[in-house]
Amino acid sequence: MSDTQADVDASMLGAMQLFLETFYGKDIARLHAEGGETTSVHIDMHLLIDYNYELAMHVLERPSRYLPVFNEALVAAQRKSVQTGLAGALAVVNESAQVRMRQLPNHPALMRTKMPGSEDAGRLLSVSGTVIRTGVVKMMETHKTYACRSCRGTFTVRAEIEQYNYIPKPTRCLAGGEEFCKSTEFLAAPGSDQQQQQQHQQESCTDYQEIKIQEQVGKLALGTIPRSIVVILEGDLVDVAKSGDSATVTGTLLRRWRPVAAGERPDIALVLRASSIDVHSGEQGGLLVVTDDVRDAFRRYWQRHAAAPMRGRDLLVAAMCPQVYGLFYIKLAVLLVLISGVARADPSGLRVRGEAHLLLVGDPGTAKSQFLKYAAKLIPRSVLTTGIGSTSAGLTVTAVKDGPEWQLEAGALVLADRGLCCIDEFGSIRDAEKSTILEAMEQQSISVAKAGIVCKLNSRCSVLAAMNPKGKYDSESPLSINTALSTPLLSRFDLILILLDSRNDVWDDRVSSFLLAGGKDDALDRPSDEDDWSFETLQAYIAHVKSSLDPESTPASEQVLTRYYQIQRQRDPTNAARTTIRLLESLIRLSQAHARLMFRNKVRVEDAVMAVVLMESTMLSASILGKTDALHTTIPDDSQAFYAELETLVLGRLGLEHLLQPT
Repeated sequence: MSDTQADVDASMLGAMQLFLETFYGKDIARLHAEGGETTSVHIDMHLLIDYNYELAMHVLERPSRYLPVFNEALVAAQRKSVQTGLAGALAVVNESAQVRMRQLPNHPALMRTKMPGSEDAGRLLSVSGTVIRTGVVKMMETHKTYACRSCRGTFTVRAEIEQYNYIPKPTRCLAGGEEFCKSTEFLAAPGSDQQQQQQHQQESCTDYQEIKIQEQVGKLALGTIPRSIVVILEGDLVDVAKSGDSATVTGTLLRRWRPVAAGERPDIALVLRASSIDVHSGEQGGLLVVTDDVRDAFRRYWQRHAAAPMRGRDLLVAAMCPQVYGLFYIKLAVLLVLISGVARADPSGLRVRGEAHLLLVGDPGTAKSQFLKYAAKLIPRSVLTTGIGSTSAGLTVTAVKDGPEWQLEAGALVLADRGLCCIDEFGSIRDAEKSTILEAMEQQSISVAKAGIVCKLNSRCSVLAAMNPKGKYDSESPLSINTALSTPLLSRFDLILILLDSRNDVWDDRVSSFLLAGGKDDALDRPSDEDDWSFETLQAYIAHVKSSLDPESTPASEQVLTRYYQIQRQRDPTNAARTTIRLLESLIRLSQAHARLMFRNKVRVEDAVMAVVLMESTMLSASILGKTDALHTTIPDDSQAFYAELETLVLGRLGLEHLLQPT
């Protein structure tokens, strides 16, 4: 190293140490506290840029060189704290402590949603994606100490991360420089004492794990195959992320290749050596941010429609899949499933899911696939697949052999955790593989026992499935016969809506006019431009109500749901699989979702009534409202009057006329 470079490094070391002492004194104190478990300090890159722009640019452009210098500065700051007595009498210096960079500026050159290329090698980047594979945790030797037999000097050789952590054998003595000793004989043992060897092993080894992250499918163009990249985790970063997690990894992009061997072609690949990893565990995978201005716009919208809230709701429903004419109940049901209810957990740890599931059973040409595609676009974290092309491993999790070891690779239900999984042609899934999704739909987890790996993965997602009936739909036969699905699988769907393409001259004329007009429906009278819901606004609204509203039931709504459940238990012998306690839980989830849709924290009678009305589309053989045609429905001209009729009819059939609201 030249004197000039040494002076630069010394200057950088001093600046880094002063930065750490100024802004991260408390973190340094936790590092060398007696019995402390902290082994790293997370640095906010925005703060470093504001403090010293030149220093930050050096770290961003040459992290492989200056991050180790930052680690030296952290150890030096600990030593100074111990020497001055600020850390206490029992404080010790954590020599293996590391600095971890996070919160890079939101610039396209630094924050990536697409996998970086070879031109970015050597730079510090943040890459967002979904964890699709996690490897086992190993022990990696970071360096090895050698003793020269000639001059008795010792020197350290570090592992080459670019060559799969290979520690090359030295070809000459590095203890005192080339002019001092040219010996080629060394001893690898750090000492003859067993205690010395154990201490050296603890200092020179660290935990090591490799994971693979993939580009988020929802942000790619149609037909694009998502790319993936291997991420190297070391130290306290191992076991932070699991398969299916959405994560942002900040690290150094490196080129990695196997050691050169005769007769073998060198295989060079890009890897990301992580400096920090942030797992987004919140709703929607942390992929959508709703600003305060957008929240205020939502509040103003419902204030304008306070006198006629059902009209405000119907304008919102009309924005759902606008290229399809009518199908009011279907659009409302899909919207409620995307919003879903509130998960509950008791002190024992038993969790009742809040995510709702919907199955669309209908004749060909009833826009089932259109709803699935539109819903997958609305939810940032979603997976769209088809039953004919899916296996049990593709839906849940598969074991992949990578070299001598087995690793778990996440399937569709795991990748859709905290999001939506859309399965088209649901009836085409093989019978032997339908049972694999039973646990995922109800317990919201997937138990794995493959290739010696036994674990559980989260699948907390809503399932939106579509299929054609088996032959011509027979209203007199139970759902299990018409759909050829098992009763345990049917009972896990909150709603099963039937779309029968019966002949209707008036309906055919309306649909024809709608299509010939270019898919524009001018029947809705919107009072102002602010009532016109765009795709982005609807997407933000769903994310906002899911994350901020937790509706609680009221005694009146509980009476409606309980009475309806009791009547269905008595009057529906042909659909016994649907009239279990899961029916009541489904009603609760749908009423909570409708309350969220109405921007409320309380579940009112109208929410319970709409949950009952939607449930009626499932049970054609024991309906309290008569035969319900879910296909031939349009948005009512007078939403308030239409709801008032439904409320009077439902509460009257349930014997709860005293709950009718005064007009």
